[in-house]
Amino acid sequence: MLKNFLGLFLMTFMICIFILLMQFVWMHVKDLVGKGVGIQVLAEFFFYAVISVVPLALPLAILLASLMTFGNLGEKFELTAMKAAGVSLFRIMQPLIIAIAFISVGAFFFSNYVLPASQVKLWTLIFSLRQKSPELDIPQGEFYKGINGYQIYVGHKDTKTGRLDNLMIYDLSKGFQDATVMVADSGRIFFTSDNHYLLLVLYNGESFENLNQQQQRATKTRERIPYRREGFAKKQILIDFNSDFNRFDESVLKDQHVSKNVSQLVHSIDSVNNIAQQRAAEQSKEMVNTKYFGRERQNGRQIDSLNTVALPPSIDSLYAHMTLTDQRRAMNTALDKAKTMADHVEYNNLLLDDSQRYIRKHAMELHRKFTLAFACLIFFFIGAPLGAIIRKGGLGAPVVISVILFVIYYIIDNAGYKMARESIWPVWAGLWLSSAVLLPIGIFLTYKAATDSALLNPEAWLKVIKPLINKLHFHIITFLNSLKERFAHIIKKH
Repeated sequence: MLKNFLGLFLMTFMICIFILLMQFVWMHVKDLVGKGVGIQVLAEFFFYAVISVVPLALPLAILLASLMTFGNLGEKFELTAMKAAGVSLFRIMQPLIIAIAFISVGAFFFSNYVLPASQVKLWTLIFSLRQKSPELDIPQGEFYKGINGYQIYVGHKDTKTGRLDNLMIYDLSKGFQDATVMVADSGRIFFTSDNHYLLLVLYNGESFENLNQQQQRATKTRERIPYRREGFAKKQILIDFNSDFNRFDESVLKDQHVSKNVSQLVHSIDSVNNIAQQRAAEQSKEMVNTKYFGRERQNGRQIDSLNTVALPPSIDSLYAHMTLTDQRRAMNTALDKAKTMADHVEYNNLLLDDSQRYIRKHAMELHRKFTLAFACLIFFFIGAPLGAIIRKGGLGAPVVISVILFVIYYIIDNAGYKMARESIWPVWAGLWLSSAVLLPIGIFLTYKAATDSALLNPEAWLKVIKPLINKLHFHIITFLNSLKERFAHIIKKH
């Protein structure tokens, strides 16, 4: 059993890793293409990307491998022979249950120690690739916008000598209002020795510079010069263009939830929760002491404006005894205080919301580390009995069924994740939603397989459906015959 399962598991795991890796690379293809990075950087990116897709590939591989293992046994009647010999399904599954238990424990330690370190390195590498300037490859016959602040048009390019003919350059580095347009018969592009600057050498051309902004900043005169024209035989332009690959510091992500293990996540949640509670208590105390029912502070002393005058029995009576001017002044004052109070409450809410969002992210990552291990167990107890029931091996029906079940799991898990992220549901409810839905399915399928139920046997379903179809057919024929006799009677009568 272990030999059959582990062979299929390794094969399906590699296939799932490859499929999910291609999907991950497609999402970040714009960060890789045209950057001119070396093979070592690309290999590092793919290595960390493989580690990042393991949490999705592992449960899917367990589901597919267990379904294929028991499907092959059922298709070859080996499972029937073992049951006929008195070996129960749970006894047959026992070595695989032990293996899956070890895999689940390993998945937890993987997500607790290996995954955080790889996530830090992966996202640091992605941020570094996003900041790297694209590889300089100016096409001919179209504008090139790969240099920040410049647009370059090349009519013809000699690939052997590097000569560029019929150049047109728009310098927008100072803004559109101060744009400079340069045309030249020919030119060349060089990199400086430190690869931090681009030297553009132009021959036999003219430049046109817009001076509208300079004129607006200068003293107003009657004479206006809209632009400046300059002819040159040779002109050199130094452009800031760093082509080196500079890595971000990994310490930027040290306080992010993806870089922490269980103990660090629990410590961060407790620390920020205490800070949030203390901040909320201080905000409540401040609002009650300084803003509530007209209380105000002057020179550190509290003044209760409601006790400074003898109030009538109600606020309405006080307002009715005021003159029209005082009433307007009182309404404006109350409106200003209400707006100030609303702004103050919204500001306090934003301060608390940052802490709550921080806590939610860390709590979701904490639950993720346990849901991965539990998902491995659930998918085994779905795949193994389902394979024993359908009795189909190979890569046909098992792949279709596995993909459908995994898509259902992914949709439910993603919906629960979004509910928890938006604070619509508690974090534990959103992260464990998929497990709570699939666990009863696994228990039901295991029970049906252990009791030799023909749950997905077409012949068994035909035995149930065929009498119903025959009965329905009899009623339809009887109804049609009665209609025929009635129409015949009506025709005969008329």
